[in-house]
Amino acid sequence: MPLGRELPQLLKQRLFYKGRKFDFEVNRLRLPNRVEGDWECIRHPGGALVIPVTNEGKLVLVRQYRFAVGGRVLEFPAGTIEPMEEPLETVKREIQEETGFSANKWQKLGEFILAPGYSDEIIYAFLAQDLTKLEMPPQQDDDEDIEVLCWTPQELEKAILEGQPVDAKSISSFFLARPFLGL
Repeated sequence: MPLGRELPQLLKQRLFYKGRKFDFEVNRLRLPNRVEGDWECIRHPGGALVIPVTNEGKLVLVRQYRFAVGGRVLEFPAGTIEPMEEPLETVKREIQEETGFSANKWQKLGEFILAPGYSDEIIYAFLAQDLTKLEMPPQQDDDEDIEVLCWTPQELEKAILEGQPVDAKSISSFFLARPFLGL
């Protein structure tokens, strides 16, 4: 913390909603300048994302329906970190459930805060290589409507630049993976 920068004082914390994936709270704060106000926050256990790369250099993506935006969004496989689960365990589970692949080689790409203006969610990004297609089809959750795609990095970059619906965590993670993809 820079010198001279005091943190706000928490006066009151109210939990408005406790959900299956996240909680929503409102916090009454007093700022260092003595101004008081309410700040809403989504508390999230974090998520993990994987960029699967086939032996041919193609990226395994999913296109799935997202209710909040009312349409299908292009994404890398990802999921919420379950209690007592490490992010690497999350992506190993998600790659199989969403795409029907498993991987023998894993590389952590980094982590980032997804939307700090209203949430504490951190995304942990991984690269998966040396993929094996599983004999069983993907075991997607009942509430998922997923199409699996294999695209070149150039095809994904073109889709992003053309403004196709690609989620921010996938764009950010793709940027982190570029050196490993020869871009």
